[in-house]
Amino acid sequence: MNKLLRFARAFAKPEIAWTAAIGSGAIAIAVATAGIPTTLVDFFGKGSAPNEFDEILVDAQLCWFCHGGYPEPAAPHESWSASMMGQAARDPVFWAALAVANQDADFAGDFCLRCHVPNGWLNGRSEPPDGSLLEGSDFDGVSCIVCHRMVDPVYTPGQSPPDDLDTLNVLAFPPTEPGNASIVLDRLDRRRGPLVLDSGFTFHEWRYSPFHTKAEHCGTCHDVSNPVFSKQPNGDYIINPNGYAHPTGNRQDMYPLDRTYSEWTQSDFADGPIDMTGRFGGDNPLVSTCQDCHMPTTTGYAANPILADERTHLPQHFFNGGNTWVLRAVRNLYPDETTYLSAQSVADSINRAKDMLAKAGDMTLSVQNGLLNVRITNQTGHKLPGGYHEGRRMWINVQFLDGQDQIIAERGAYDILTAELTTGDTKVYEAHHGLDAYMAAQTGKPVGESFHHVLNNKIYKDNRIPPRGFTNANFAAINASPVGATYADGQHWDDTSYSLPAGAVKARVNVYYQTTSKEYIEFLRDMNTTNTAGQIAYDQWALTGKSEPALMDTGLINLCVADFNNDSVVDFFDYLDFVAAFSSNAPEADFNSDTVVDFFDYLDFVAAFSSGC
Repeated sequence: MNKLLRFARAFAKPEIAWTAAIGSGAIAIAVATAGIPTTLVDFFGKGSAPNEFDEILVDAQLCWFCHGGYPEPAAPHESWSASMMGQAARDPVFWAALAVANQDADFAGDFCLRCHVPNGWLNGRSEPPDGSLLEGSDFDGVSCIVCHRMVDPVYTPGQSPPDDLDTLNVLAFPPTEPGNASIVLDRLDRRRGPLVLDSGFTFHEWRYSPFHTKAEHCGTCHDVSNPVFSKQPNGDYIINPNGYAHPTGNRQDMYPLDRTYSEWTQSDFADGPIDMTGRFGGDNPLVSTCQDCHMPTTTGYAANPILADERTHLPQHFFNGGNTWVLRAVRNLYPDETTYLSAQSVADSINRAKDMLAKAGDMTLSVQNGLLNVRITNQTGHKLPGGYHEGRRMWINVQFLDGQDQIIAERGAYDILTAELTTGDTKVYEAHHGLDAYMAAQTGKPVGESFHHVLNNKIYKDNRIPPRGFTNANFAAINASPVGATYADGQHWDDTSYSLPAGAVKARVNVYYQTTSKEYIEFLRDMNTTNTAGQIAYDQWALTGKSEPALMDTGLINLCVADFNNDSVVDFFDYLDFVAAFSSNAPEADFNSDTVVDFFDYLDFVAAFSSGC
């Protein structure tokens, strides 16, 4: 424990008041006492320690000289800079969430900065945890050098570069599993990747690294657990003793904030590859790992064509996921010469994100027993929607049309002007975390759902659709069980039924996804009491379209409400089946969808039956 304390104190600095500028908006920041008195040690994680290098971490700008600046779709620097990886440390929503996290728990910001600003964290500039000491290239987010100097913490003889042992043998706290930004970096500037270079290559030291083709590489950050909490035998989570690291250091014993990588490990994709017939993977139809989908391959140049040969199956540094608006905000707040962004690169990246969302699932429509059934099938290797859950949601929108194609009823309506979603009459796929009675007593905050990310210790809802290969036992083992929904083993789809209103001839069904809900962005604005980061994030959200929902799928189906038994023929058997349902007061006999089975349902059915549909 003394060694752990020395490690923590080595890079702890006094809290200070500061003023920083983000674009045109000034942020005045004063570090305040947080909701719970945690310490830096409470958030301890394994991996490389700050300032534990013999050679500096070079700036992304240096990489640009060879890996950018040429008109080639595969140019790594251009695509990386127009990704949320490249702008992770400029994301205004991140800074707003960071402010609230620091208010809620002392030193929580250090835990957040470790993922979003790894260069700053590894160089010892994450204290104070408000980010006030960050500088220059720290804001390049998950930069080139962070990924390409990463060492596989699990050494595999005959596969891992032998030089990995130079770092692993002197590592004080080697990670035993991916997650929580447990980054291990080479102490020297030896850059790693999945490509083999010529023997005469002299621009920088390089090593071939199988690790960079594995999902574990991505899982380093894309599996997040709150180390302040420990899971109890009854499944509850309580705060650890103050001033101590997590007693086991096992992420499955911590509170689960994000299980993207873990979900993948329990999917069929982990046993892949799976032929997705070109849906993901670029020019490779067989996909398995995170990289296969999020870094689709192509033919092109990994460096300037003057210096490099053309390659086939070259991974592109797109890293697209489910963020459809924040890059616009980043460009509004920072000059292009700082971000490497342009109007075209931002538009292209957002379009790629929308395209990936459209490919993430499939929708099937049918009419069964007088009800419209909407099936959504998850085609990804994690839950749908996946990733960071706060503010993110996917929902079904149904528009019932009459014979003149006019909307006569709607479910899951979204007001584009107010950014308000009607949730009570449709299904919204999302995860809601919050505080249980124990945590409410610790913090003085109410029991129930909340966006207080670092204080939440209970999952109240998680009806997101699991990936293919899902089993309840395996997902329970990674603390990712469905909550408020039931999925059978092997089920990677979900069905939702809608009653058909009288007069409906067709139904137009849309599946939408939203990156940042109104409720979440207003929370970040209103709960921020230490600076203006929340207001800045809100203003950008409003300015750029209020995180306009992305259309994931759409379909049109003809409805014949009188075809009660769904045999595609309107005949006397439909009448008999309806009368039987009506006589037994069955729910499907609520023909006019007014939640009451009565004589008006009979009259409406007879009217539809008499008209032939």
